Amino acid sequence: MFSWFSFLTYAVVTAVTPGPNTLMSMSNGGRLGFRRALPFNFGIWAGFTVVMLLCTALCGALSALIPRIRLPMLVLGAAYMLHLAWKTWRSGPLSGGQSGGDGFWSGLLLQFINPKIYIYGIVSMEAYILPYYQGQTLPLAGFAVLLAFIGFAFTLLWSAFGSLFRLLFSRCARVTNTVMALALVWCAVSLFL
Repeated sequence: MFSWFSFLTYAVVTAVTPGPNTLMSMSNGGRLGFRRALPFNFGIWAGFTVVMLLCTALCGALSALIPRIRLPMLVLGAAYMLHLAWKTWRSGPLSGGQSGGDGFWSGLLLQFINPKIYIYGIVSMEAYILPYYQGQTLPLAGFAVLLAFIGFAFTLLWSAFGSLFRLLFSRCARVTNTVMALALVWCAVSLFL
């Protein structure tokens, strides 16, 4: 019998932990406010949904390909995270408008090089879902959308956290940006540990 408790525990714990999505959402919420950070978060949701559907549809094929694509995916993901860290570290306390890394397309594109969500999707499918729903298209698509929604919900939470602490972040912008940038650098480095 499918264990909803085990599956949801894994999905929630994985989604709530810091990664590129959550850190960038918090940073954007702090710089732009919750409402103006929403396009980035909706981009995350759209990209996350596409990646989860792809992981679901191609899970068996990905298992065979992972040894060949793992290193290039890690290098690309790490390079993008380092780019985001650099932009975060160099950014000012508050932005009056949207800059290049804050919008829908930035959030969407981040998903295609975010190794954390590929691992999230593959482990969810292989460990929890496929043993019970192998070959059942509608339930598998539903699980993919559910996984994407859980991830999206926690990016919104992190964005709200950033927005609530906007005043603190503006007063301590250099420290906050440095901590967020270092966290992104750690995410990039930890891909290779």
